[in-house]
Amino acid sequence: MNGRYVEALKAIAEPNRLRLFWLLAQIDERVCVAEAMDVLGESHYNVSRNLKILLKADLVDAQKDGKWVFYTLKKEGDPFRSNLLNIVKTIPEQEFTDEIKKCRMRLAMRQDGHCVVGPGSPEWAEMCGL
Repeated sequence: MNGRYVEALKAIAEPNRLRLFWLLAQIDERVCVAEAMDVLGESHYNVSRNLKILLKADLVDAQKDGKWVFYTLKKEGDPFRSNLLNIVKTIPEQEFTDEIKKCRMRLAMRQDGHCVVGPGSPEWAEMCGL
């Protein structure tokens, strides 16, 4: 059996990676580590590691833009990846209500489509009422 199938399934079997993958599938936007950290409430190490695992499993693409690396869902692909994506998209949005709300707020902080605020910023804290 081709190991890439196992890698892809293992990658989304972990809850935080599934949240990242689901979020990328729902918002259809590129996301940098700083934004994902704020949205998911996870550390830099965890978010970065989980995105790298999704990248290694060939489920996302990475693109450097200035000082940020943006991750996007890998759209082109074979039937396996397409079906996997479609299955993940069937997870009801109410399972990730908080993540969607935070993601929309965090992406609204961009200027000209670029992340300009690092993780845990005072601006983010104010938006979240912290």
